[in-house]
Amino acid sequence: MTDITGRTRFWAILADPIVQVKTPQMINAVIAERHVDGVMIPMHVGADQLADAVKAIRGMKNCGGLIITVPHKSAIVDLLDEVSPNARLIGAVNNIRREADGRLVGEMLDGLGFVTGLKKNGIDPKGMSAYLAGAGGAANAIAFALAEAGVTRLTIANRTRAKAEDLARRLAIAFPDFPVTIGTPDASGHDLVVNGTSLGLKAGDALPFDANTLDACQIIAEIIMDPEETAIMAAARAKGCRVHPGKPMLLAQRELMADFLGIR
Repeated sequence: MTDITGRTRFWAILADPIVQVKTPQMINAVIAERHVDGVMIPMHVGADQLADAVKAIRGMKNCGGLIITVPHKSAIVDLLDEVSPNARLIGAVNNIRREADGRLVGEMLDGLGFVTGLKKNGIDPKGMSAYLAGAGGAANAIAFALAEAGVTRLTIANRTRAKAEDLARRLAIAFPDFPVTIGTPDASGHDLVVNGTSLGLKAGDALPFDANTLDACQIIAEIIMDPEETAIMAAARAKGCRVHPGKPMLLAQRELMADFLGIR
């Protein structure tokens, strides 16, 4: 990294908690590769401070934008000036570009990153049946991306049923003939099982679905990157399942994020 001076631009990642994030290392590597005078930094912002943080960023003229992660991907949408049609339908963003006049423009790349990460590791979801735990920001993006990728059907399971139903309703608008059902913690009967929740970030978290319903024919995919192997991954591995970690989703977004954020 070059010296930070008065000419240095910065980008930030907003999260709560923040210690688990891997994005600053990845984006700072891109910044170095592209010979940009800039740096990405972590910002630990709680839900109660999110609106204040967004307001402050508008006035920081040397800020190029933000990456957004747990738990702010959905809540931040209404705080922005512009959101892509894709992100508006999904109801979440994970990248925000700050324009020169302070306007904030949001986009969602999680879904594309997740499916691209699967494919780069030899897993093509086309023709598979899929089970998705969660209905938050990342899960919303993944649901739309799986539908676009050609899964045959999708089951959504979430602790708050109303959120799962809302996601199913929006999927029906975009993909009228796509079969979607609201599920339970039973993940049996699906080729691809995805943890789209934050459960697994902390030791002692409940499992996102019932590991006893898994069998060796299934692929279990994570979105959590730290720890590298979550409790549900370990349980799935013990059942003989193929497991797919969370990091490929982030790696697949590397160049997409940098381009959208104007790191050039």
